[in-house]
Amino acid sequence: MVAVALRVRGAGGGGMTRRAAAAVAMTVLAALLTGAAAVPAGAAAVPASVSAAVAPSPTADPVRSAEYWLDGTGITEAWKTSRGAGTRIAIIDTGIARGPVEFTGAVAAGTDVSGTGTDDGRTPVGAVDANHGSWVASLAAARGTGPSTGMIGVAPEAELLSISVGFGASAEVPFVEQIATAMRWAVDNDADVINLSLTTNMPDWDPSWDSAFLYAYEHDVVVVVAAGNRGSGTTRVGAPATIPGVLTVAGVDRSGRASVEASTQGITLGVSAPSEDLLGVSADGRLVQWSGTSGAAPIVAGIIALVRAAHPELDANNVINRIIRTTRPAAGDDPLLYGYGIVDAAAAVAATSATVPNVSENPMGSLSEWIRLYRRADADPAPGPTSAPVVIPALPPADAAARPVSPLLPSSDTLLYGTLPLLALTLSAILVALGVTAAVRRIRSARPSRASSS
Repeated sequence: MVAVALRVRGAGGGGMTRRAAAAVAMTVLAALLTGAAAVPAGAAAVPASVSAAVAPSPTADPVRSAEYWLDGTGITEAWKTSRGAGTRIAIIDTGIARGPVEFTGAVAAGTDVSGTGTDDGRTPVGAVDANHGSWVASLAAARGTGPSTGMIGVAPEAELLSISVGFGASAEVPFVEQIATAMRWAVDNDADVINLSLTTNMPDWDPSWDSAFLYAYEHDVVVVVAAGNRGSGTTRVGAPATIPGVLTVAGVDRSGRASVEASTQGITLGVSAPSEDLLGVSADGRLVQWSGTSGAAPIVAGIIALVRAAHPELDANNVINRIIRTTRPAAGDDPLLYGYGIVDAAAAVAATSATVPNVSENPMGSLSEWIRLYRRADADPAPGPTSAPVVIPALPPADAAARPVSPLLPSSDTLLYGTLPLLALTLSAILVALGVTAAVRRIRSARPSRASSS
């Protein structure tokens, strides 16, 4: 990756660059910054590219001035009510680096599921996309370098969980297994929201993800997923953005129009958020600008942390409902590009059950119902005996087969039931006929003798 960046530290930090010099340097270097795609080794994650920096305001910290999404999506206004305190955002990515001051006190715990990182998940994994996890985390909950200097995340008082994964050859563990393990670890370590800034570019997902995502839903965790970027080859959303129940995030440019390169389309889009000209803190502490829904997703994850901190009584289903029902209109109205609209942090935090009625189901769909309809159910085990077996007596032996004979020859049955009765009837008929004949002769012979006597 090619990136030109500048260390900017707030007042009071040791070994820091003076703010005035930083502002001048940022202005001079703005025209020199060029982009280079940060594409992972595998086909799983689709990070964005580093692009040209934005000239800072002369009266404000240059870094804070470049974070246009803070005001543009109502985050600054939402901070009057909530800054995410008491919530945890799990970043399942290439790892959150230890060095940058912006992460001081932000990472509560971590782990590695790739087999190549360190146990705390704080060593970036991957030769190409190692900075991706730090960029994503800085958008969600960076602390800044001072009270009003340096990059600050959407939920600067939320805690982060760093779960490092690897893509392709950078991991010893299969990717689908890494994600399933990471999801469960995040839930078991009290995550309130899980961020997945990655895609497989395929609509289907491994069956092992069914139970992993259900585990998150059953433990009241919101799962936020990046939609993917056309510029990186994702022409439509792929898993995990296609899994029912996740909140899939599309990307828009500064004007609120669907980003051509840093977003994609699909029927599972939930909301949109800025995805162009974003800032990110690299593993070595440098600030870069980049684009992609990989950055739009943690903006939404941070807003969810703000909502959960302000409304701890809401379950995950109602948090998602607040997010999608309080969006502001996008420049277009195509739900395949924008979902419900552009996320509005201030409106989501200020909403009440009176303005946004509570729901009992996840408005982004039911994974358990999908599994019931589309996954073949596991076969039930064969039932065991419920009582003592019943002994059934053996059948009598079968009759010996008769030797085949010609149908023209008499058999015992035909003789017994046909020939003999017929013979008896015939003999009886002959005897009767003989008796009748004898009687007739006797009568005839008697008539002449009577006549002669008279």
